[in-house]
Amino acid sequence: MSKSLSSLSRRRFLKTSSAATLGLGASTALAMEPLARPGGPRFDLSLAAYSFRNFFEYMRTKKREVTDRKMDMFKFIDYCADLGLDGTELTSYFFPPDAGAEYFGKIRQHAQKRGIQISGTAVGNNFARPKGPDLDQEIADVKRWIDNAAIMGAPHIRIFAGRATGTSDAEARRMCIAAIEECCDYAGQWGVRLGLENHGGIVAEADGMLEIIEAVKSPWFGVNLDSGNFHTEWPYRDLARIAPYSINVQLKVEMRPKGRPHEPANLQRLARILRYANYQGPVVLEYEAKPDPYQAIPPLIKELKEIFA
Repeated sequence: MSKSLSSLSRRRFLKTSSAATLGLGASTALAMEPLARPGGPRFDLSLAAYSFRNFFEYMRTKKREVTDRKMDMFKFIDYCADLGLDGTELTSYFFPPDAGAEYFGKIRQHAQKRGIQISGTAVGNNFARPKGPDLDQEIADVKRWIDNAAIMGAPHIRIFAGRATGTSDAEARRMCIAAIEECCDYAGQWGVRLGLENHGGIVAEADGMLEIIEAVKSPWFGVNLDSGNFHTEWPYRDLARIAPYSINVQLKVEMRPKGRPHEPANLQRLARILRYANYQGPVVLEYEAKPDPYQAIPPLIKELKEIFA
């Protein structure tokens, strides 16, 4: 099969399968198309600060007592650079609560000094709230982190849909779509893209995720594909459905299919899914397994370099 025909077949399959899922005709136009990228797949390996969540002094603005191998953002950037990674993802939860423009500027400078890209950051949010002050605050918080990302030179922020509270899932999705579009309009002014993560709640399954993906109208929007977050019967199939929309990838070393305990992720299979989608961009290891990350991550990075070479 030729490359162009293979690409056309993928696009046709995604359109028809997504339309069938939503009860629409196969000819229905989608607001967001799978990303068409010239050339072949390309992977830039990165590491999420969340992998060392138990070693940072701050967690969501709260200070903790950390006595064993304490980590901070500058040390984490050094750690990623020393591993020979292309990037470093600086999760927002671990910054000091008083961090401002000067601090984020120093973060950017330190990453430049170490010759490493800040592949992105993440902000905890819930866009599934009913319209009102709480949702307004969620939007304001995301916009604030767009400002921070721009100062750091981070091109991507992973965002969340959330879980419906006090409203139906259908209404929550409508609120989420509107909130994403508003934030994307703001993010576009700074050249920052927002990636919606498949992370429980109203995007716990691929159908709900695709409903939002296909509705959002913004060139600054895409998917943050998290390989460990579909707890469905066929998680690899569901990941393949959203992979063509991905602008950032979070790679987990474990998966938990429906009705089964945690099991090792098939990293080779995940790489094939991304290659078939012609993905180009960061592949971020987000280590959540039980073994000590200081011991487990270096050999994992070595393995990932071989798999994603």
